[in-house]
Amino acid sequence: MKALFRLMGNLLSIILPLSILFVGAMFQSDFVSGFLLFSFLPIALYQLGMLFYRVGGWNVRRILSRNRIRAGESISIKLNIQRRIGFPLSYCKIEEVFPFSLQKIDTREAKYHYLNNPNRLHVERTSKRIVFPGFKREFEIPYDIQKLPRGIHQLQAIRIRTGDMFGFIKKEHVFQVTDSLIVYPNERPICLQEPNNTIAQGSLSSHALHFKNINIASGSREYIPGDKFSWIDWKQTASKNKIMTKEFEQEKSVDTVVILDSCYDHAMNHLAFEAAVEVTTSLIETLHRQSVTAGLLTVDKEIHYFPKQHHDVRNHLAQIHPNGKRPFANLLKEASMTMKSPPSLWIVTNNLNEALGQTLKELKQRSTSIALFLVQPSAMIYQRDYQRIDRLHGYGIEVRLISEKQLVKNPIEVNGI
Repeated sequence: MKALFRLMGNLLSIILPLSILFVGAMFQSDFVSGFLLFSFLPIALYQLGMLFYRVGGWNVRRILSRNRIRAGESISIKLNIQRRIGFPLSYCKIEEVFPFSLQKIDTREAKYHYLNNPNRLHVERTSKRIVFPGFKREFEIPYDIQKLPRGIHQLQAIRIRTGDMFGFIKKEHVFQVTDSLIVYPNERPICLQEPNNTIAQGSLSSHALHFKNINIASGSREYIPGDKFSWIDWKQTASKNKIMTKEFEQEKSVDTVVILDSCYDHAMNHLAFEAAVEVTTSLIETLHRQSVTAGLLTVDKEIHYFPKQHHDVRNHLAQIHPNGKRPFANLLKEASMTMKSPPSLWIVTNNLNEALGQTLKELKQRSTSIALFLVQPSAMIYQRDYQRIDRLHGYGIEVRLISEKQLVKNPIEVNGI
């Protein structure tokens, strides 16, 4: 109804002055009245054309330079706009409608300077351009999105506004143009320093970062990103017309499982969780480069286990967010019952409580080595946390404390305590 009233008002604003000028020219029949009538006539015709011109019939598409990147990187985008009729337009305001997931920035390791104040990284992204298309039936608008945060982002809408040169008639239409953008967690080198008590207390297995694969090839499998060039099985690649790599005896069992705590907590620091995801990614990649067979287990309202699927791991870590209401300690205990115990368990969490300490004590009885990576702002590490860490040391569990002091460095230097 409001749109109908607006249409009638705009139509009246064109017809009324045109009628007045016409009546004046008919009755006065002088040069001035005729001049005013014929001078206003092209303007009135343009206004009428603008009034009934349909912006919603345009063809709008988005062209991305790439749709898979790492957190902190930028992409270039072109908005291509085509219209069937070259109706003259004095201006067009074109706006990208960003989703809520993009209303923050990722400055890679520099963002962890704000680990105690993550709200500093929230921004209001806008991308507005004004173009003057005139009679053009096709035009492009380039722009960049910088410092993209981790996640799977859906670019869904483009808003276009236009109107007449006098500002009496305004047109607006929101085009639903959907494009997916996958931003993987940033991967950084991670350096694990040996703690002082490694020999006495069953520490993190140092062989995992220095393991060399000397096993005999026992078969072949499909290539996954990160496989060494020397592993390629050229005969199988030629026969199956896809890249195949050699499968070694070592790959038939998982040496290390990296476990990520992604359970939701109302008091959690979301930037600390991003750091936990980044540490998990870096650990998985480091182990993979060292030829160690590492699996990933994420625990939230659902439990996801990836024994060797490297590509699936990256996609999963790109979209994971804290959810679920059950405590991580309980879910970890349930998950461990169904998982074949590997030699090493590396657990990445933002919260060390009494329940988790008890669960780790029970797990240590069935696993050769357990290491806990506690990712937390230094201001939120209290005396009770150090007391719990001491108890874990007594159980033979190594704890690695990761705060902004380690996260702002590249590579991440993680010291044992």
